[in-house]
Amino acid sequence: MTSPGRRLTQQDIARMAGVSQTTVSLVLNNRTDAEVRIAPETRERVMRVIRETGYVADPVARRLAERRNRILGVFTYEAVFPTASADFYHPFLLGIEECAEEMGCDLLLFTSAGAAGERRRIFNEDSRVRLADACVLLGRTVDRDDLTRLLTERIPFISIGRRDDAGAPVPYVGADYPPAVRALVDRAAALGHRRLAYVGAGAGAESPADRMRGFREAVAAVGAEGAHVRVTGRTPDDLLRELSAARVTAAFVEEPADAVAIVHAAAERGVSIPGDLSILALGAPTRPVHVDVDLTGFRIPRQEMGRRAVELLMGGEATPQELLPCELVEGSTLAPARS
Repeated sequence: MTSPGRRLTQQDIARMAGVSQTTVSLVLNNRTDAEVRIAPETRERVMRVIRETGYVADPVARRLAERRNRILGVFTYEAVFPTASADFYHPFLLGIEECAEEMGCDLLLFTSAGAAGERRRIFNEDSRVRLADACVLLGRTVDRDDLTRLLTERIPFISIGRRDDAGAPVPYVGADYPPAVRALVDRAAALGHRRLAYVGAGAGAESPADRMRGFREAVAAVGAEGAHVRVTGRTPDDLLRELSAARVTAAFVEEPADAVAIVHAAAERGVSIPGDLSILALGAPTRPVHVDVDLTGFRIPRQEMGRRAVELLMGGEATPQELLPCELVEGSTLAPARS
């Protein structure tokens, strides 16, 4: 059931019909291409729910669906192949490709938007973003001026990663970081940890800010002490010394590559992980690292986010905003605090 007064979406129709949102989109767009196979009974079930509910697609989404290029653009603010960050972006791209293929769409990767020595921007003198029917944005940080212009010019797009308003609400699909971090803090507190530290920036882009917010809320809720240890310009040995000086027993590390480096530094200094210090990693590495440590932490649903971004982009809401839950990873770097 939907809340009174709330507009029905394709996701609602999909749930009522017992199918995926991709199937609803294909039925609504009357896709009968050879590569799109929908059983007649499934198509009729979707249409019956649409008739019974009186569902009408959002005009913006309808205009998008009626365009004939069937090209989805993917704009990345950081290079994705074959760079050190490729492993981080690969699952997102898998999800995007998987869903685009199901919808019979081609993908166009925008790579010409960079200027020498400058960060990529969507809009420049040779911008070709309008070649695509719509665009998926990938990047740990996204330029707010780009977002504002996309919104102002009503160019269909969605960001992978939660984004703050940029003159208007920004469409996105992101990871729900605060509950995941709170769950890890709760686990540490249940094992007797009372002096905790957040290791990382904890600010700047929305992703680290969301993690830090979850940490602070959870620390306050369990009545523990929380410190903030910044990593910029610091070596793993520096971080270990600061954590030790603050008598921290559980460190929540924003960048898993830093967590691995701390574990290796601890081994060289005779510090037991997790006996002396528990380490919890908040996501997936964004830098090259040989992960030979079974880190306790959570998994970002990257492939699911990529897939969901395409579904929402082609769906029935003008400004979709959705957060997907992260999955806790047991690992072996969390243990009871020593008395």
